[in-house]
Amino acid sequence: MEKLIVIPTYNEKENIHNLLHAIFNLGEDFHVLVIDDNSPDGTAPIVRELQSKFPGQLFIEERSGKLGLGTAYIHGFKWALAKGYNFVFEMDADFSHNPNDLPRLYNACKNEGADLAIGSRYVKGGGVVNWPNNRIALSKGASLYTRMITWIPVKDPTAGFMCYKKEVLETINLDQIHFLGYAFQIEMKFAAWKLGFKMKEVPIIFQDRAYGVSKMNKSIVKEGIIGVLKLRWHSLFTNYRKRVKNTEPESARVNSIPQNDLLAESK
Repeated sequence: MEKLIVIPTYNEKENIHNLLHAIFNLGEDFHVLVIDDNSPDGTAPIVRELQSKFPGQLFIEERSGKLGLGTAYIHGFKWALAKGYNFVFEMDADFSHNPNDLPRLYNACKNEGADLAIGSRYVKGGGVVNWPNNRIALSKGASLYTRMITWIPVKDPTAGFMCYKKEVLETINLDQIHFLGYAFQIEMKFAAWKLGFKMKEVPIIFQDRAYGVSKMNKSIVKEGIIGVLKLRWHSLFTNYRKRVKNTEPESARVNSIPQNDLLAESK
């Protein structure tokens, strides 16, 4: 098992059927895990029905309520690691991320030395379609603000279209990722950067959703503004590296102690 795309959903019935077909029609052997937060519009039944068409490739985890974007991705990351996937993708369900860009993100990690590939709107060749000017200004301003506060060397730190090598997700202590919405994307990149992983921005064209309702609201924007400040402050005290449990038996650890040290302890 090589490649898994994690797609959180909440009320995406107008998009999910076509998106899943677009991904599997690529013929690139992607697997997909949909994490649905009890969508009242019936998103989950659509996914369950398609599982018979894409056996062994399409999976769904259904949660009891709307628990937040960040927790959905963390749930998906842990699921992916437990199943042994080597490359794990983040992707929106509303076609704002073009499925045709998935192989390019994969190639950046597989063949071009990146540990984390970021689908970037703000590098050469990238851009945004069908967004009003005030939304573009807000997004670019947020990116500049984030870079100034965190020093993270990424031109699109709020991007949500990414590919991770499994080593990145295995190393990050996912339980130390605290933000649920807008700031979650920033914190994951920040953690990867602090741990020394190589990030590569791959230009993409981001297109605003044609169907369904945007999840952007004032509380998400507020979390982004305040969250970046909190992130910078907490970074002074937070170690994002996962601690490796010592499973060596006590007897083996005693036997590994130099004999001179054992003699000194016995005196």
